[in-house]
Amino acid sequence: MVLHRVLLVLAILLAAIRPASAEKLTVLLDWFINPDHAPLFVALEKGYFRDAGLEVELIAPADPNDPPKLVAARQADIAVSYQPQLHLQVAAGLPLARIGTMVATPLVTVVALADGPVKTMADLKGRKIGYSVAGSEEALLKAMLAKNGLKLTDVTLVNVNFALVQALLSEQVAAVIGAYRNFELNQLEIEKRPGRAFYPEEEGVPAFDELIFVARNDRLSDPNFRKFLDAVERGTLFLINHPEESWGLFIKNHKELDDELNRRAWRDTLPRFAHSPAALDAQRYERFARFLNAAGLIPSVPALSSYAVELK
Repeated sequence: MVLHRVLLVLAILLAAIRPASAEKLTVLLDWFINPDHAPLFVALEKGYFRDAGLEVELIAPADPNDPPKLVAARQADIAVSYQPQLHLQVAAGLPLARIGTMVATPLVTVVALADGPVKTMADLKGRKIGYSVAGSEEALLKAMLAKNGLKLTDVTLVNVNFALVQALLSEQVAAVIGAYRNFELNQLEIEKRPGRAFYPEEEGVPAFDELIFVARNDRLSDPNFRKFLDAVERGTLFLINHPEESWGLFIKNHKELDDELNRRAWRDTLPRFAHSPAALDAQRYERFARFLNAAGLIPSVPALSSYAVELK
């Protein structure tokens, strides 16, 4: 009888300490898996999502334009997206809000070949500039040209899709906008044709977050979102403290990424990750909204709370 009671108590205690089933969370990446997503994969491999009671699935999209739309359509929980695009998508009626930041500085640049004729932004007058994404990139370029005494009509824009490096190397265009300082600049160096970068934040464009996390704006009270961001923060801090070990975790299940370009990108992206992903710089978002409004890309400057929040 005594033994029976002891076993019963043990059974009750074991049931009490058994972890509850994890909450599933689907996260759509903005692009194919690459070092920009390092905090997510470090958090995954270190078990930080599991510690937070989450079962996170990271999915690379077939079309990089789709992730925010799929979140808006309730086909996923969170999307990795871009601050400039968020402003445009919210103005277009998508029910989205920024809940966190992953890369806290711009990555996009205007790039020309270092041994080419373009030494300054002013040298772009009368030349062709390749681009991949209409809308926000055009606004960035317009502001950068204006700071150097030029207008958009002084250059010819050419849609090169996402073949930015190829368009430069073939001299189809004199420069491209949309090249990332951590990828395309390294790719050009590897090709023995170094690039010359012009940085938007140094050429008249307000600073912005490059990669952010967005969710539906009617799900912001979901406690799993804050747990997710806290786990991403743990991943980021481990990554900063242990970059080589983190690289091993990143390529553990993605051997195809273990090459010179991704190693260089890993090194160059490291200082750009947000140390506190949940923190919101309200003035940065309001300033960029005013910039897009002045450029005529959004009809008005909306209330910050309608498109960007800091979760509690």
